[in-house]
Amino acid sequence: MNAGAVSPPIARREPLDMVLHDDRRVDHYAWLRDKESAEVIDYLKAENAYTDAVLRATEGLQGKLYQEMLGRIQQTDLSVPYRLRGYSYFTRTEEGQQYPVRCRRRDVAGALEELLLDLNAMAEGHSFLGLGSFEVSDNNDLLAYSADTTGFRQYTLQIKKLSSGETLGERFERVTSVAWAADNRTLFFTEEDDTTKRSYRLYRHVLGSGEAPILLYEEKDERFRIAVERTRSGSFLLFTSASHTASEVRFLSVKYAAGNFSLIAAREDNHEYYVDHHAGDPDSSDGGVFYIRTNSSGRTFRLMEVSTKEPARELWREVISNRPDVMLAGAHAFENHLVLFERESGLPYLRVVDLRNVIEKTEHGEGDLLDNSHRIAFTEPAYNASLGSNPEFATDFVRFQYESFVTPRSVFDYDMRTRERILLKQQPVLGGYDARRYVTERLQASTADGTQVPISVVYRRDTFAREPGWPEDRNTGAPLLLYGYGSYGISVPVTFSSNRLSLLDRGVAFAIAHIRGGGELGKPWHDAGRMRQKMNTFTDFIAAAEFLIAQRYTSPEKLIIEGGSAGGLLIGTVVNLRPYLFHAAILHVPFVDVLNTMLDPSLPLTVGEYEEWGNPQVAEDYWVMKSYCPYTNVARCAYPAMLVKTGLNDSQVMYWEPAKYVAKLRAMKTDTNLLLFKVNMGAGHGGASGRYDYLREVALDYAFVLTQSGIRD
Repeated sequence: MNAGAVSPPIARREPLDMVLHDDRRVDHYAWLRDKESAEVIDYLKAENAYTDAVLRATEGLQGKLYQEMLGRIQQTDLSVPYRLRGYSYFTRTEEGQQYPVRCRRRDVAGALEELLLDLNAMAEGHSFLGLGSFEVSDNNDLLAYSADTTGFRQYTLQIKKLSSGETLGERFERVTSVAWAADNRTLFFTEEDDTTKRSYRLYRHVLGSGEAPILLYEEKDERFRIAVERTRSGSFLLFTSASHTASEVRFLSVKYAAGNFSLIAAREDNHEYYVDHHAGDPDSSDGGVFYIRTNSSGRTFRLMEVSTKEPARELWREVISNRPDVMLAGAHAFENHLVLFERESGLPYLRVVDLRNVIEKTEHGEGDLLDNSHRIAFTEPAYNASLGSNPEFATDFVRFQYESFVTPRSVFDYDMRTRERILLKQQPVLGGYDARRYVTERLQASTADGTQVPISVVYRRDTFAREPGWPEDRNTGAPLLLYGYGSYGISVPVTFSSNRLSLLDRGVAFAIAHIRGGGELGKPWHDAGRMRQKMNTFTDFIAAAEFLIAQRYTSPEKLIIEGGSAGGLLIGTVVNLRPYLFHAAILHVPFVDVLNTMLDPSLPLTVGEYEEWGNPQVAEDYWVMKSYCPYTNVARCAYPAMLVKTGLNDSQVMYWEPAKYVAKLRAMKTDTNLLLFKVNMGAGHGGASGRYDYLREVALDYAFVLTQSGIRD
């Protein structure tokens, strides 16, 4: 790729002075925020034209990569059906179609397939389509579904009568969650603010009543977002209001749709709790129990239970105590079992608790659930395991998904009584995939403060020569793509990608740095990389990169880094801190204008994010943010080659953040390395929604990685 033949667009400078905490900043590119400006749109189009011109030499490689990746996919396929009230629900994809079709079939011999939603038809006339809610009423005849056609994550709710195929006339905008009452006509839904996109209002609506939805609740605290759901037991509606650090839950029997929600425990600072229901008819004397996952005695959570009849907090009873080294990340109730989602030593685990034989602790009179539990065993050094679709309560089977860097996504039904696992389907990988050709490892990098940062690595077995003394005598390593995120307590899963084989088979290794700020080692891991501890996220990533170089997996001349959204913040920060450590970087929808965004409370996410990043109106928070904000700290120095990508309709990280960042980089950097900016003019935070369009976006990214690695075919 040679940028010398074409010139990049240069954004004009228009200084905007800002003073806060006696600190003066000048933003020369704030004018790029005006999405309605023809000048702004023309500038973005000029950046696209420049990127296309520079990458024109890679079009052949992009086409080859696209065909390779497409050739590994079984284009006409069915998902594994899940059962709900006498029907099996599944999705179907057809060759040449961008989107899946949602279907069901009655669980009787000879039943015909019923088409519920054809997303391809729904996408006609739109450059984007995203499906949100998908909830079927108790009588199996009404489907409440929501869709977004812009990428702005703004969903419209509609109701379809499945017996006739008719879509009812009632529709509701900006809907974020939906749940049915038991009467097959009452819907509860939450609505987001049209400016901040905060989910803040709960409504009840009776279909066909001719009346407007009734507002039941409005969340006034701008840190909190709300959601409504129905328990797996089918007995209760749960209405949760949560911030990043606190939550509260209300409940309502599905049989009393016109009733009022009851509060379980009022919110308190730094107290998070989440609820599921087990057994019991709400109308009976024994309405069952609520299982409550709470951080009241430790950041890694414990499990409590309480009667649904008297759920006050002082009556909660501990059934699983807090374990400092084990994060209790989820608790899911079934008729005879609980399934716990845990994280330990950076890996996910599924634990099954048999509720039929709970041992009583004689000394305390408390049920010890862990004494009646077992973990589902997994043997690979790095993997991902998660629950699949499990809508039915009265079952002894739980569905889970398992995958790793080398094991394609596999769907299992697990018999919680006999501990037998049944493989229902493994992701087909066409073209003769052989997992034995690849190696996956779990490594640990030490940071300056002694923290051990997990790294998951995969490469083709013949990438590194196994000479005597390996890895000490290994050569200078291979091209390596290092990915990171490290925010919101989100864990980056170790997943299989048939697309990634196009890198591995060309000698490029891939790694994930599981850095602080993420959730791989539980809430304490998150706490150690947020707020005023945020710099740990960036130094952890640098330590991981230096470890891979020291162990000769790669070298600075061959190391490419990648991250998206808050992971784009990560990449933008580390290239400021250590620009010579990396050869190239890819930033997807990057959160790079941290200070300016967090100073604007009218933007989506800002106020709620004070608990993740801090509030820059507070002087100490301001100076911490300023120390790492990528846009603020762009310097007059040499930078790695960079590919920056965004979507014009992004509602989470506005397009102008990367636009301003690229404009400032162009004006400041002293090197001649590539700086490319690609704007999807018809998508949002997640990029292209159609599966073929998405593959073309991946092909462009991979072509950049490969050519920057000196690989051109």
